[in-house]
Amino acid sequence: MPDNTHLLKLASGDEVIITVRRDKRLKKSARWQREADGRIVLRIPYRTPRGSLPGLLASIEKQLNTQRKRAARRTDFDLQARAEYINRTCFDGKIQWEAIRWVKPMKTRLGSCTNGGSTDGHIRISEEIKPWPQWVIDYIIAHELAHRLHPDHSPAYWETLRRAYPKTERARGFVKGIMFAQGRSLEDDPED
Repeated sequence: MPDNTHLLKLASGDEVIITVRRDKRLKKSARWQREADGRIVLRIPYRTPRGSLPGLLASIEKQLNTQRKRAARRTDFDLQARAEYINRTCFDGKIQWEAIRWVKPMKTRLGSCTNGGSTDGHIRISEEIKPWPQWVIDYIIAHELAHRLHPDHSPAYWETLRRAYPKTERARGFVKGIMFAQGRSLEDDPED
């Protein structure tokens, strides 16, 4: 059975494209996930009656509206503006996320990005980097934005990041120097 496409209009005025896909592997419950381009793929059990679809779409709309409200409360506008600039200049504006905010220092990370689940698209940047040079902060932001395209640190991830942010190696050297001086190692650095 072919995929069906629906357009949801959220309370914010944003429109979201939802592709409904019948899946023979699912037996009872529907599952949805956001794609990197912002579209949502809703997988439903193959035998789901058509009459159930409006309720499923309404449920997704409610969840998205709740996520948007939560994201607006959690977004730090200075970081949002910087991330938008980096997205435009480094990634041609193709990356989407829900929220970006400063958080208390993490033990082994300087940033994190959630892909999937209820906090999909939430980016957290450690406050400890606030006094660092802007080009290093930009690298950390670009690093987390690139995770919206590649959730792991695969060779494709590093290739994408290096192509998008030319100062990647220089910034990584800066970060490694700081971590070495503090006697710490980074969780996000599998290339060592």
